[in-house]
Amino acid sequence: MNSQYPDFDEYIRQVEPGKKEKASIWQTAIGLQAVDGLTTSDYLKETARKHIEGEINIDEVRDLIKTYYLSKTKREPDDDEKQEADKVSANITKILSSESFDFSSKGFVALHRRIFEGVFKHAGKVRDYDISKKEWVLEYESVNYLNWEDLQRAVEYDIEQERQYSYQGVSSDEFITHLTRFVSGLWQIHPFGEGNTRTTAVFTILYLRHIGFKVDNNMFADHSWYFRNALVRANYKSAVKGIDYSPVYLERFFRNMLLGEQWDLRNRYLHIHPAKEWSLQPNLAAPASTGQIPEQVPEQVPEQVRDLFHTDNPFIIELIRIIGRDEFSISQLMSVLGLKHRPNFLEYHLNPAISDGYVRMLYPQSPRHPRQKYLLTAKGLALYRELSKLP
Repeated sequence: MNSQYPDFDEYIRQVEPGKKEKASIWQTAIGLQAVDGLTTSDYLKETARKHIEGEINIDEVRDLIKTYYLSKTKREPDDDEKQEADKVSANITKILSSESFDFSSKGFVALHRRIFEGVFKHAGKVRDYDISKKEWVLEYESVNYLNWEDLQRAVEYDIEQERQYSYQGVSSDEFITHLTRFVSGLWQIHPFGEGNTRTTAVFTILYLRHIGFKVDNNMFADHSWYFRNALVRANYKSAVKGIDYSPVYLERFFRNMLLGEQWDLRNRYLHIHPAKEWSLQPNLAAPASTGQIPEQVPEQVPEQVRDLFHTDNPFIIELIRIIGRDEFSISQLMSVLGLKHRPNFLEYHLNPAISDGYVRMLYPQSPRHPRQKYLLTAKGLALYRELSKLP
């Protein structure tokens, strides 16, 4: 490594303004390898530096990486992993440096081939077998991925539906919600046996550029593992464990990237049963007027309530105090709480209260009933009476 830049990240921070875009693309390409637990070699980083400085072009980078591994006489235990990370990083850099983009199912499959060219024999091939993957955030359960017979049709359908969708006149919240649904749905199809998340990430960056957004590539560089786990949570549901699909974490990734918000994007918030200190994911710069959940919880749960009802969730307590013996719609509850961001209200208040048996629907057989309201269960009323005794 060049002695003037002993650390690649330090070099990136010091790079001249005219070279920052190229450096940002390299950061993203290298950072995305983390989604599969891979790290690049020092040789790749030094070669990337030469490309950023304009000493060599991207095709020369790819040739140098290929030659480096072919001519290596001393093999290291992690050479195969580093070779994959190095070659894929160079391929992604070439793709993101281009303005071309094919927004179609064929383009999506071709993108996988371009990313993993020279790495996987099956690059650009749709899988012909079913898969499952044990996930840490799901306590080693798996998302239910689409069966292999329907993959091509599903990709074509999702992309065609997105092509027909108009973003004209939609609010920022509606845009983020729709984008999250599209990206998480495309990822859940999982058309490729390997490299699915990296392909989805690159496709997302290219698509956002295509529809006119200036994408903050550093989000993928710094939070690629969070991005993958957020996709997992958006596509996991367990009636037995009382866990519903949770797209809110992926929404927060996109809100940071496109709206400049500052959600604390750490993977521990995404675990289905996080430790108490990781149970609330704060927006580190959210103004009170946004209606988003603040870093501070409403109030500390009284000790006698914890002992009697075994809940440490102050948002459940807050909701029970409001509902009491009445019935409320979601909009009415949000209005009383002074909240405007519906996904956060569902994530922190309503869904946990229902899952823990304190709140129920008025029309449980018809969740989307136009006059749906929420009221306390017998357990919720017992807690409400106990709370009413407190000073």
